[in-house]
Amino acid sequence: MKIADVESLQVGGGEFVRITTDSGIVGLGQSACWAYPGAVHEVIQAFKSYLIGQDPMRIEHHWQYLYRMGPFRGSVLSGAVSAVDIALWDIKGQHLNAPIWDLLGGKCRDKIRLHLLMAGGRPEEVHAHATAAAGEGFTAIKFDPVPPGYQDLTLSALVGEVVERVAAAREAVGKDVDLILEIHRKLTPLQAIPVAEAVKQFHPLFFEDPIQIDSIQSQAEIARRVTIGVANGERMHTIWEFRELLAAGGTQFVRPDVGLAGGLTHCKKIAAIAESYHAAVVTHNFLGPVLTAASVHLDASIPNFLVQEYSKVDERPTSAAFVGTPRREGGYLPVSDAPGLGIRLDVEKVASVEPVIQGDRNVPLRADGSVAYSV
Repeated sequence: MKIADVESLQVGGGEFVRITTDSGIVGLGQSACWAYPGAVHEVIQAFKSYLIGQDPMRIEHHWQYLYRMGPFRGSVLSGAVSAVDIALWDIKGQHLNAPIWDLLGGKCRDKIRLHLLMAGGRPEEVHAHATAAAGEGFTAIKFDPVPPGYQDLTLSALVGEVVERVAAAREAVGKDVDLILEIHRKLTPLQAIPVAEAVKQFHPLFFEDPIQIDSIQSQAEIARRVTIGVANGERMHTIWEFRELLAAGGTQFVRPDVGLAGGLTHCKKIAAIAESYHAAVVTHNFLGPVLTAASVHLDASIPNFLVQEYSKVDERPTSAAFVGTPRREGGYLPVSDAPGLGIRLDVEKVASVEPVIQGDRNVPLRADGSVAYSV
């Protein structure tokens, strides 16, 4: 069996890869480098001349070759490698008539616990959203408690506003639902620490991406200095970055995205590194059914998985273009026995797929006109 064609498709604002073999098997993958899908597309175009004619079963070899075929690295390259890697695993599973999780070592669990990527808002809105999520069966929710205009608040006002929102969520769900606080890299280290200590009373499961990700050392230092759980890693893309994060900051929740951090091949290694630090894996994903399905295969196959990020983008009627989309059961996703990834793209319906990322890029500015920290 040989690779006959490699297609790069931009659908609904996302970057997808379809790899077709000479036996007729089609593998599907997706990149999570969503800010610059056009750049990922160009990298995949550069991969084609190598991939066509290759044996698709040599996944690790192809990963190494693609990652090292040029002199530069970065998230765009890793996002392209990730999409190809997922598609190759899909081919291998279909060829062997086995789900990917089976090829990764078999199931560690029969269903995947979810945390809902929930809307934030004013305290009363957070309360309503949290109540609804708990009513649907979610045992974990995630929301951004940082208010609009945060960049111009005094420290005291910032802490107070965040506390009000977290208190509203905890009041809504009681002790039966874990709270995850998504900070979206908005704070400085000197803001993040008092905010973290102020919300400790509500026992959040973790505090996610409190500061900018430019420095691994700075992220690790926050984890050492606060007394609540911290999660990092959704923008990281190599085992070397995750190793350095854990070595510098000890046990944290790690957040690899299979569409950015090297696909299933690389994320399995990241999970093993995290396991050596007694760190749990909380897979990142908000871009729809293909990456959700790929994440489920990883989640099912690793011992240190905790909870999977889940967006209701997967439940839009327009997601019908993705045939085989996993169907949520309360706060869990079942683990599919379908061969390969378990999802295929209906190309006749791609025009109906709604964009996940919409609108212009809006960088927050402070009152004095300077650039504030942004997502």
